Amino acid sequence: MAEAPFEVERAHRWFGIDLNNSTMDALDAGLVTPESCEPYIHAAHASCYHWMQVGTVANHGRGEFAVASVYAAAGLGEAALRHARRYLELIEANPDALEDWDRAFAYDALARAYAASGDATAAREARQQAQVAGNAIAEKEDREVFLNWSKGGNWHGL
Repeated sequence: MAEAPFEVERAHRWFGIDLNNSTMDALDAGLVTPESCEPYIHAAHASCYHWMQVGTVANHGRGEFAVASVYAAAGLGEAALRHARRYLELIEANPDALEDWDRAFAYDALARAYAASGDATAAREARQQAQVAGNAIAEKEDREVFLNWSKGGNWHGL
């Protein structure tokens, strides 16, 4: 294999950040729909991959969050559930490596995934867990970021 004409680790970091930010911006703007989801799905997966190469377990988990969120917004519940569960697994296996707000976002992703898959009961339960975890976020600014996120998006009628 030929040597890359650039610093590989730096490229992984740049793509991890850029693809994650563009994915989250699209989700915030409501641009991810079943009809428009394909580029966002690829961008979220690519970001997660790049973070898995050079990032921390927190970066990996947050990449899983972005992937789950895109799939949920696209109405692809089964895939969203897989990645939301993976984010929660990473948090549970590495509690000291992530922030208190990661758990709130993980339950939010799980709730949206259940909603996208048509399981309203599980979605409501996960949403309640997200709200409890969100209210427990220590830093006011972080808590507000989560609460603003959790109010938006498609809850598929929940």
